[in-house]
Formats: sequence, structure tokens, C-alpha cells
Amino acid sequence: MKTLVIGVSEKPARYAYKAVVSLLKHGHEVVALAKMSGEVKGVEFETKHIEYKNIDTITLYINPQIQLAYYDYVVSLHPRRVIFNPGTENSEFMDLLKQYDIEFVIACTLVMLSTNQF
Repeated sequence: MKTLVIGVSEKPARYAYKAVVSLLKHGHEVVALAKMSGEVKGVEFETKHIEYKNIDTITLYINPQIQLAYYDYVVSLHPRRVIFNPGTENSEFMDLLKQYDIEFVIACTLVMLSTNQF
């Protein structure tokens, strides 16, 4: 399963950083998108919207105001699901995902991984 982490950071204290580390530890293929280039555990950050193939899950670490610029991009990737981590909940985006039959979950990626619910 390939997971796209949007809003990743090189700062180890950030939850997006921890999510990349945990996803890798659990054997998931990870790609990442950030404002600035960087890397976590060998996963280099893209700074442009790449047309990835076979994205299963997108996990969001960007606030709702920033998400607007990602609506079309996320839909174009046809993921199976989008995870809205704490603080990223966005009913407008969720309504859009429903229109495209894309599952969404309001949850914490780290908790999902640690409880085998990912």
C-alpha cells in the first residue's frame, strides 16, 4: 500500500514526521509532499503536485485553510481513503470526497498504525 503524507516536516517533534517513521516501520510505501524540500528516513519530500499512481491512502497534516489548494489534486489521485488527522477536519473537503466516492476517516494515523487499524 502506498501512502501519501501531505504536510510533512523534517522536525522530529511533528506528528507528520512521526507518521512517516511509523508508516515505514509498519512496512508501508511512503511518498511525501511538503512546502519545502527535505527528507525523513530516506523519504524525500516533493514540493509540487506529482501525479502518483496507486495511492491507497492520503494522510493530511495541513490545516483546512491550506487544504483548498489540494482539493483537485487529492481527487485526481483517486485514493481509496483520506485521513483527516486531529486539527485537519474539513467538512467542505469531506463533502467533495463523498461526491467522488472517496472514503475519509477522522482519525490519527499514528493511533491507527499502533492499534493495527490502518
